[in-house]
Amino acid sequence: MNLAVLSKSCYKFLLECNLFNATCKDFMVEFKIVDNPEAISQVAKLAEEIWNQHYVPIIGKQQVDYMLDKFQSKNAIKQQIAEGYRYYFIYDDQLEAGYFSVKDKGEKLFLSKLYVIDYCRGKGIGKQTMNFIKTSFDNPIIQLTVNKNNSDSIAFYQKVEFNIVDSAVMDIGNGFVMDDYVMEFSNG
Repeated sequence: MNLAVLSKSCYKFLLECNLFNATCKDFMVEFKIVDNPEAISQVAKLAEEIWNQHYVPIIGKQQVDYMLDKFQSKNAIKQQIAEGYRYYFIYDDQLEAGYFSVKDKGEKLFLSKLYVIDYCRGKGIGKQTMNFIKTSFDNPIIQLTVNKNNSDSIAFYQKVEFNIVDSAVMDIGNGFVMDDYVMEFSNG
């Protein structure tokens, strides 16, 4: 199925019916909804690998371990899905390349997570994922938060037309904070 020719309403219908399980293909990148305990466990394992590669130099190993347990453990992901977050695997040529998570907040679609494993970066996977998100959801604004010291990710989001609109410091417990920029894309 070539989804590049489908309208937003068709994308939305397929998403609501969970018909993207094995059918969503955008060039060589595929997206599969995370909807069972095995998939949740796999996302948690992938998160551990990606976070330890990418975030230790930015926020340190102790905060990475704390945040993985608090936000990316099997139980945390299961809870987030129960609260309305949708998790998706990103596949590159049938290999797990990363994952993303979104939550519909009415006017805004909150892009909670977008992570690509290190050896898949620079291949256009992030851009294809953003194109998928932009065309699959009808929310007029897509919003995300990104660590202020995560310069590569900030540059990527700016390249795909996100703008910094605010900053936020959030106490996440155990003496740690998230010091982030709030970025938005007008999806109109």
